[in-house]
Amino acid sequence: MQPLHILFLILGYFAVLFLISYLTGKDDSNETFFKAKRQSPWYIVAFGMIGATLSGVTFISVPGTVATAKFSYMQMVFGYVVGVIIIAYILLPLYYKHNVTSIYQYLNKRLGSKSHKIGAFFFLLSRIIGAAFRIFLVALAMQYLILKNGAFRLLLRSFFLFS
Repeated sequence: MQPLHILFLILGYFAVLFLISYLTGKDDSNETFFKAKRQSPWYIVAFGMIGATLSGVTFISVPGTVATAKFSYMQMVFGYVVGVIIIAYILLPLYYKHNVTSIYQYLNKRLGSKSHKIGAFFFLLSRIIGAAFRIFLVALAMQYLILKNGAFRLLLRSFFLFS
């Protein structure tokens, strides 16, 4: 596969994402985005919660971790189960009681604007670092599996020429 083909594939993927967001974004208020107007059934919300914790990195890294760490990975699985139970029985009732959609709104109501901003800052920082690692892992996987013999550098050069 040529580097230019991969670049067009990535651009096509983003074009499809933009098309989907345009077609489905007609009713795009905060109430609809965060709370789905309180009309979503519980199983849809559950799939959304699970889907929000998964990424492509999950499908690359988890099998390798399980292969090397054996059953010690089960600690993480049990931790996720405990975390979801805490969210379901402690945080969600708290959110409904105070009519908030995130922990940051709750921090703002409970502790003030400064704690809200500090919490949001560290959340954004962690998401940026996580996204950088995910992009790096995808680039490594592409280089290892698809782009051999320096073609990855050619792809990056062609990408930066177009942007």
